[in-house]
Amino acid sequence: MKYKIKKNTVQETLMIPLYGRKMCSELYPKLYRDETAIRLMDEVDYDFSALEKKSGSMMQRFGFLEAAMRQNDLAFEVRDYLKAHPNAAVVNLGCGLDNTGRSCDNGSCKIYNLDFPDVIAVRNELLPAGEREENIPCNLNDTEWFSQIDASGGAVFFASGVFYYFLTEQVKALVQKMADAFPSGVLAFDAANRTAVKMIAKTWLKSAKIQDVGAYFAVSDAPKEIGAWHSRLQVTSRGYMLGYNDLRDPSVSGFFRFLAKVGDGMMKMQIVKIGF
Repeated sequence: MKYKIKKNTVQETLMIPLYGRKMCSELYPKLYRDETAIRLMDEVDYDFSALEKKSGSMMQRFGFLEAAMRQNDLAFEVRDYLKAHPNAAVVNLGCGLDNTGRSCDNGSCKIYNLDFPDVIAVRNELLPAGEREENIPCNLNDTEWFSQIDASGGAVFFASGVFYYFLTEQVKALVQKMADAFPSGVLAFDAANRTAVKMIAKTWLKSAKIQDVGAYFAVSDAPKEIGAWHSRLQVTSRGYMLGYNDLRDPSVSGFFRFLAKVGDGMMKMQIVKIGF
């Protein structure tokens, strides 16, 4: 029995990134493989035809490559932290139906997946928590969820495609509180500059009727801009298209590598890593 996804609900918003991760796996199998996304596509009752119609366009295919690189980069940072902190908490902020935590499981870490209650309700049906894993319904900006994270062995937090929808003040307040609550922890997330955020915003701002794009979180010089938020923060960043992988793979065209360079350069598409 397939799990029916209702139209015009939060459940439906989970389908686009899920479809994207499945397409990444098909188009760029040597760069990225998400077995969970492939499996879940067969377990949901949802009409993907509208997404399938668009999926052949060049920019859509580049978008799938972006998604693949972002997930790979964040997984790299999680695994890197686990080398020195094998019993750490691995915390997926705004998890949707992403299974990065489990794909980075070293056999001793603790995995937490956080999202709004209606998203976690879907996740509990399709991706029930496994051993050493918890799905936590919450609003990320309401930091009561801190108390549910066992950070006794360290903590690595990551957010994929999440903070673009936050006001700068919200991200700042969250980071400051996390720095105080999780010393020696790390937060990794993707970000981009104001120009790129305006482009991202064209799609969701219309539906949300939001006027002031300038209030939304964007970053150009992460060490300088975010480093000023708290005395203890250690902030670094790397381009997320080419900062971890040079994309010299037969599945990636020269034109896509050029677009990747533009993304990392002019758009400042980056993975920001903050040590607390």
